Amino acid sequence: MIRAAFAACLAAAELVPAASAKGPAAVSITGPGFSTTLRVGPEGFSRSTVGALTEQSGFLPAVLGTSEPMLRTRPAGPLGPRYRLVWSVPAGTIFHIRQEAYPYARGGAVTYTKPGQPMFGVATRGGWYRNPELKRTLIRLGLPAQAPIRSGGGTNWTLVAPLAAAGALLAAAVALWRRQRRQRSPSTSSTEFPAGSRT
Repeated sequence: MIRAAFAACLAAAELVPAASAKGPAAVSITGPGFSTTLRVGPEGFSRSTVGALTEQSGFLPAVLGTSEPMLRTRPAGPLGPRYRLVWSVPAGTIFHIRQEAYPYARGGAVTYTKPGQPMFGVATRGGWYRNPELKRTLIRLGLPAQAPIRSGGGTNWTLVAPLAAAGALLAAAVALWRRQRRQRSPSTSSTEFPAGSRT
């Protein structure tokens, strides 16, 4: 078992230069309020935006298990809206590697790569990776600077709280108006004539 694990690590190490040389040919990014597909341009992979995204998303350590550190567990705190990155990697055939990206996560953008996705005859290591630069790059590509308001599938407390406060103020104002109106209007007993005074 140890020998098999060593062989797998060696195979991954040998594949890193090939992956770095070719790398993904394209990446599509979809999620709330944002959708785009980027392809490697004539300027070459290393200088392209796709190259920056490859580095900032932790593509190589998540896929091939290079030395760059991955997070041990899912980051604590809210992650915010989820975006999907689908990498297209040509190597005789085209491999598609899927990542989940959370640009608005507390503490900086993080990605998650599912383990076991096939590429170059090995399976992705997978895991969580953090790099705040990822959000900045996505914003330059058109991602909203602030997390989009969630629509459907859940309660948006950022809207509910102000509406509830406004409703409470309105109810208090109506109650005060009714009380003042009752105090100003004469009671029924004050308008009645004393007994024997009617003509």
